[in-house]
Amino acid sequence: MKREPAVAHQFYPGDPATLRHALDGLIPAASTKQKGLAVVSPHAGYIYSGAVAGETFAAVDIPQDIVVMGPNHHGYGAPVALMDKGAWSMPLGEVPINTVLAHSLLAQTELIKADTLAHRFEHSLEVQVPFLQYFRPDMTLTPMVISHLSYKTCQIVGEALAAVVKQYGKPVLIVASSDMTHYESRESATAKDSMAIQQIKALNPEGLYNTVLGNKISMCGIMPATIALIAALRLGATQARLIRYTDSGEASGDTNQVVGYAGFVIS
Repeated sequence: MKREPAVAHQFYPGDPATLRHALDGLIPAASTKQKGLAVVSPHAGYIYSGAVAGETFAAVDIPQDIVVMGPNHHGYGAPVALMDKGAWSMPLGEVPINTVLAHSLLAQTELIKADTLAHRFEHSLEVQVPFLQYFRPDMTLTPMVISHLSYKTCQIVGEALAAVVKQYGKPVLIVASSDMTHYESRESATAKDSMAIQQIKALNPEGLYNTVLGNKISMCGIMPATIALIAALRLGATQARLIRYTDSGEASGDTNQVVGYAGFVIS
């Protein structure tokens, strides 16, 4: 089973040479890399959030095997939808699904379902893949699309993910795909997002979950970010570093209606 790109030529260039050139411009050349357990990276069009994503991925040592989790923007498929076989056909080459990690996840908890429908039109995972391929052309992908979940369910999924990564025995990077506040003034978005950012930096998944929901912060990837934090803590995380925070106004010039973007490395 092959998944074709859903948003090439829209969110990012679909032509391989143009895409590579775009990535060259978004990824800093000389960056000190650290070993990371998880990353939080934005998923808007590259013109808006690509520089934050590029800087974030450049700051971490990227292993071959990568679990990418993103929010479900379309409502199709299972609440925790894992594509467990086949490959993703991408402009920079085909990316195989890591069936070992995928099948271990399915065996860990019944909350994770094998589901391709949720992936068909979803952009939140797809836009991360070219950045990852830039550093690791040999990458494998374990992709999960996540809908709204209770904190308890996030906990079960996060602990299952940590258990599977431990069993796997090779380095795995967990990527949570999320934008921050949507369509508020820069002043309002910055104030709200700083509350969520504080909770991530404090490595507090429950605090993050409650802060975002309690303050009606429109952070779309709150579930993937919460699950990634839970898994990273189980795997021994001791710090979360904010690489960069910005908003769409930096590219568009419009600061009345912005979307916030943040990149973190959790290690």
